[in-house]
Amino acid sequence: MPTQGLEKTPSSGPDHAATALPTGKAECVGDVPASTPECEAVEVRGSNNGGRQRWNRQIEFILSSLSYAVGLGNIWRFPYLCYMNGGGAFLIPYGIMLVVCGLPLMFFELCLGQFGREGPITVWKICPLFQGIGYAMFMISFYIGCYYNVVLAWAIYYIYSSFTHTLPWTSCGDEWRSEYCKEFNSRNCSLNGGIMNLTGACILPNMTTLEEWDSLNHTTSLLKSPANEFFHNHVLDITDGLHDLGGLQGNIVLALMVAWIIVYLVLIKGVETFGKAVYFTATFPYLILIVLLVRAATLPGYMDGINFYLTPKWDKLLTAGVWGDAAIQIFFSLSPCWGGLITLSSYNKFNNNCYRDAFVVSIGNCLTSFFAGFVIFGIIGFMAHELGLPVDKVAVQGAGLAFVAYPEAVARLPLSPMWSILFFAMLLTLGLGTQFTILTTIITTITDDFPALRGKNFKWALLGVCLLMYTVGLSMATKGGMYVLQMMDFYSSTFSALMVGMFEVVVVTWIYGVDNFLDDIKKMLGFYPYPRILWKCVWKYIMPCVVLTILVFTWLDLKPARYGDYEFPYWANAIGWVLSFSSVSLIPIVAIVKILQEKGSLLERLRKLVRPLPEWAPPPEVCIRPNDSFGAKPLLKVTSFDEDTGNKI
Repeated sequence: MPTQGLEKTPSSGPDHAATALPTGKAECVGDVPASTPECEAVEVRGSNNGGRQRWNRQIEFILSSLSYAVGLGNIWRFPYLCYMNGGGAFLIPYGIMLVVCGLPLMFFELCLGQFGREGPITVWKICPLFQGIGYAMFMISFYIGCYYNVVLAWAIYYIYSSFTHTLPWTSCGDEWRSEYCKEFNSRNCSLNGGIMNLTGACILPNMTTLEEWDSLNHTTSLLKSPANEFFHNHVLDITDGLHDLGGLQGNIVLALMVAWIIVYLVLIKGVETFGKAVYFTATFPYLILIVLLVRAATLPGYMDGINFYLTPKWDKLLTAGVWGDAAIQIFFSLSPCWGGLITLSSYNKFNNNCYRDAFVVSIGNCLTSFFAGFVIFGIIGFMAHELGLPVDKVAVQGAGLAFVAYPEAVARLPLSPMWSILFFAMLLTLGLGTQFTILTTIITTITDDFPALRGKNFKWALLGVCLLMYTVGLSMATKGGMYVLQMMDFYSSTFSALMVGMFEVVVVTWIYGVDNFLDDIKKMLGFYPYPRILWKCVWKYIMPCVVLTILVFTWLDLKPARYGDYEFPYWANAIGWVLSFSSVSLIPIVAIVKILQEKGSLLERLRKLVRPLPEWAPPPEVCIRPNDSFGAKPLLKVTSFDEDTGNKI
């Protein structure tokens, strides 16, 4: 990594960052002698990560972290969870879980990546025995990256389909309509307590027998909106189940290729081009959300949706499931344990104030989720008004919200193509912000293990990764691809990420030592995170307990994987569990391999492997003034020595 702010001494050696080494002393330069307490003599050597990139500006790191954390889940999951778990009352457990789990875990991973300045695998020089944690993170990111771009491909196709005078899902098109496609407006009938049959006639309860009324209810439950038919019968052309994948869906194959080309072009020069792209991906969604909010606020039924979203139900706070949902949402909203946060922070300057950054990103992410709810439930309130139904009959989450409910609502607006383009452009931008970091994590992991792939070879390594992940994604661009995607989403990142999080926190705080970790943070920031005793307790005791609790709640609330009315067969669930544990199993596998490769007795091998490697974490590039927390100034400069030649670098 090129150094910045170091005082150089003429030398024929290359420009390297300093890293720890048992031999050789750093030379303190300046008016203060090296013997002063503020400047400890550190042992350094030339770094083996020369050529590693760095953020050009610190704002690029903050925006990339925010773009990574703020994703599709902020739009299509949090508002639904909020209304399901007590409305405004849900913000209390949500805020508490942010403080005891989300913020500490984000700060923890930012510190780990920034101090080690390595990717998710090589950063485990801190405790080599558990390097399998990094491989598990790599696999989780790989799985997520493969299916995440498929969702973005859907968004791209919807944007393309919206460039028309009339949106194609406003009526049941001949190409995709089924016998249950419903085009008529049932608002007046619903308001009068009736049900509209297949012919469009309004049937009231007093017009039929009880048996006929029940039969009519069952029949109308099968009716589908044009937006639903367009998504499932045209965009997906979905089959009956996972046993029948059908052929490739040409439109999605092409859209998926476009999505991967965008990702490749943005990352072709690593963080140099990524850092420029996040100025757009991190800010554009907020602009669109504001525009959509203004439009939604003018629609009839808007306040019905907002009241439903925020009206507190205090009795819900006594339900354990609400607290479990809050913890799970915080955990997955910030996207820890995928390796992304470690990767992004590894490109920081050594003394960057990641303490401040953790607060900015985690709080900004949660506020985005809350703000998005006003847009989503405003539109849902309008939809309920149009259909003459209660809000809870319209509220949905996930892909059903983004690709069925919202398009159906947009189709009822004047200038509907424009609002459709804006909404799906926002979804695409949100998804790309996350996908950029996921792929950066994967390629950083590879280039850290194989430094020869940096520089001029980087674009070829990136191309190879994109082609491989595109090929895997083609299985989800088939007519039965939705089932494959649902299975990967259900199994690849939930349990595995929670278990990786448990290992990650326990290894660093209990084996490496939470006090050692806090000392490392002080070397970076020039101060201990305040109050030190609180951070120590949170990291060592509270956070592991919370993550374990989330894991237990997730396990207890486990339901078989399904999509709509389709339940996955037992063999598909078995494959899903293999997929889930294929990442976590790497932790013990790598540990066993490392033990076998070492020499000595078993105890000697273990003792060696749980100690940090000599090159763990380079020393500060500048000595920091003690007790100068935010915006610490350099007191002394450090000159390092090459371990082979003894020359100053």
